[in-house]
This record gives sequence, structure tokens and C-alpha cells, in this order.
Amino acid sequence: MYMFLFSLFVNELCGSTGLFPSVLIQILSDVHTVPAPLCFLQVFCIYLYVSVEFFNLAVMSYDRFLAIAFPLQYKALMTSAKVVSLIAATWLSSFLTVAVILYTYMQILKICFTGSKQTRQKAITTFFYILTVGANMLLIVVICVNRGLHEPMYMFLCNLSVNELYGSTGLFPFLMIQILSEVHTVPAPLCFLQIFCIYSYVSVEFFNLAIMSYDRYLAIAFPLQYKTLMTSTKVVCLIAVTWLPSFLAVGITTSLSASLQLCGNVINKVYCDNHSVIKLGCNDTTVNNLYELIAASLTVCVPVSVIIFTYVQILKICFSGSGQTRQKAISTCTPHLASLFNVSFGVFFEVLQSRFDMSGVPNMLRIFLSLYIITSQPLFSSVMYGLNLSKIRNACRRLLLGCAGKCGSFNRFLQVKKQEINPESHR
Repeated sequence: MYMFLFSLFVNELCGSTGLFPSVLIQILSDVHTVPAPLCFLQVFCIYLYVSVEFFNLAVMSYDRFLAIAFPLQYKALMTSAKVVSLIAATWLSSFLTVAVILYTYMQILKICFTGSKQTRQKAITTFFYILTVGANMLLIVVICVNRGLHEPMYMFLCNLSVNELYGSTGLFPFLMIQILSEVHTVPAPLCFLQIFCIYSYVSVEFFNLAIMSYDRYLAIAFPLQYKTLMTSTKVVCLIAVTWLPSFLAVGITTSLSASLQLCGNVINKVYCDNHSVIKLGCNDTTVNNLYELIAASLTVCVPVSVIIFTYVQILKICFSGSGQTRQKAISTCTPHLASLFNVSFGVFFEVLQSRFDMSGVPNMLRIFLSLYIITSQPLFSSVMYGLNLSKIRNACRRLLLGCAGKCGSFNRFLQVKKQEINPESHR
């Protein structure tokens, strides 16, 4: 434990050394400029410090788990060699991660200023993907770190953010490759992998929203029995229900499409979708169309039916309940409903494009509509829940204010020291 604590203190020294000398120089200097190499060095040091901090805290939590769960076997499990390996892994993994991130973004910035329109499109796509990942990762970290958020509602929200990351990763990397490539072709296995990722993402999204609406119904209808009705075991089972049926249903759909003999290889969309592949089939595709219809009914219509039923019950309770009950329902259900309408809007556009002739619609509008559900929903959900749920908003605010308060106190300390060093300049 103390060796990991020693590693933590070493990291604190490295992080402080990456910031304070530069700040002191800036305060004492009349010209507040930093050479580019020193700027990137400081970025590297600060990002490395944050990354090592998280890795080190993770290793320390693992060490405490072994000490508490296996007190008699602790010394045998946590040997000196293992301690050294864990500390080395903490620093090397962080060093490599930050080095790769900085290098790639330096290249992206360089290409953006000197590259073509196609290259700038990739940079924008990359930025949007990083923004989506960052927003959802922030939500996941805030929920996992704050013990006050270890409640069923926030666990389902964390699961929703994991799915947003999964869906974004199913689209954006492929999209970036297509933007940079001169020949817009995709190998068949990767095409079917993308179909599986995108369709399972949408299915998990609906299942998760249905479970969240059921959770809100229990919290509003049975507030006193809520904790006994929504136990930890039940939360884990419900989260499993959001993923397993979706993976099974979409897996069968993808397998049926992959078994088709195709008579063409052109899909008029920016990503692979199942219906476009079925239309290229040479054989009879009745089984594929029939199963796709059944799978869509089970993975979309069933969750939507659950959502409608639970919200009808919630509305009945709100109209017959007190003002406090109505306020609680509005505050917790608003982001959920907004997220539901947004994803339903995207699915509606996708169905229109797949089933009807859209040749009369401008090409850019068709591209926007086809990408809407996978690009807007992951970012929209994280922003909506982050801004509307007071506990998450307050947790983020405390984190930011805590950092700002520390920085402000340090700046005031440096200003006092500067006045002591140069008293004549302040007369």
C-alpha cells in the first residue's frame, strides 16, 4: 500500500513541476509568451500526471480489495515483483497513451491548416467523435466516482452512456476511413460488423430507455418500497436484459444477411445498413425481410410499449398526487422523454429512407437524415442528462469549482509573493 502511495506522491511532484515553474516564470515576466516546444512539454506533463493519477488510484483500490477480501493470502497475492510490475504499468501505459494522443493531434492540427477539404472533413469528424466520447466518459466517471450517484437511476444512465460510446465507435472510425479514402469500398466482414454494431446500438438504446421509464415509474408510484423493489441484483439483471436480447436478435439478422448471395456491391448510403444489403440479394429474401420485421417489432415496439404504459401510469399519479410528486416526475422524466423523442425521430428518418424512394430529396439532406440517429443521440443524451439532473450537475460543478478554487488560491499566493519580490513595481 505504501509503495503505491509513494508512487502517487512521485506523480504529484511531477504534476506540480509541470505547472508551477511555468506559472512562476509567466508571473515574473513582462512578456507572457511560451515557446512552442515548452508549451507541448507542459501539455505532456500535465496530461501524463492526470493519466498516472487515475491509473495509480485504480491500482491502489485493487490493492485495498485484495487486503480486505483476502487478508490471509494478501502477502502471497501482492508480492514485491507484482508491486513493481503494477507501478511500472501505471507509468508506462500512461506515458504511451498521452504520447500517442499528443502526437496524433499535432499531426491533425498540422494537416487541418495545410490539407484539403477532404482532410478537414476528417478532422471535423474526429473532433465530433472525441467530443461525444469525452461527454459520455465524463458522465460515466462522475457516476462511478461519486458514491451518492450509486443508485439504480444513475446506473441505468451509466449503461446508456456506455451504449452511446459503443454506437459512436460503430460509425465514426469507418466514416473517417471513408472520408480519407479515394475508393469508397468496405470489405464485406467489416460491413456486416458495422450493421451489427449500429443495429444493436439502436436496440439497446430502446431497451435501456424502457427500463429507465420502468425505474421512474417505481420511484414515483412506490417511493417507500422503491429500495426493496429495485435491488442491486434486479439492477444487474435489467442491465443484462438491455444487452443480451439485442445482441441475439441483431446477431441472427446479420447472420441471415451474411448468408445471402449478392448480385451487386453498391450501397447508396454513407454506412452499411441491413435493408440495403438485402436489396442486393440474388435469392429470395422473404425470410430476411420477415425476420427483420419481427426483430424490429421485438426490439423497438416492445420497449416503446413499455415506455408508453409506464408514462401513462406516471401521468395518472401526477394528476392525482401532490405538487412535490409532480415536480419530482418532471425533473427526472424530462431528459428521458427528450432522449426518447430524439432517438425515435432518428429511427423514423431511417425507416423513411430505407423503405421509400428518396431520390427527390437533396443529397446532403439524405446524408444528414441517415447519420442523425448515430451522431446526434450519443451527444444529445449526455448533454441532456448532465444539464437536467441536479445531482450530476452539482457533482460536475463541485469538481470544476474545486479545481478553480485551488487555482485561484494559488494565483493569489503567487501575486503576494510577486509583490514581496518586486515591491517598487506596485507602488
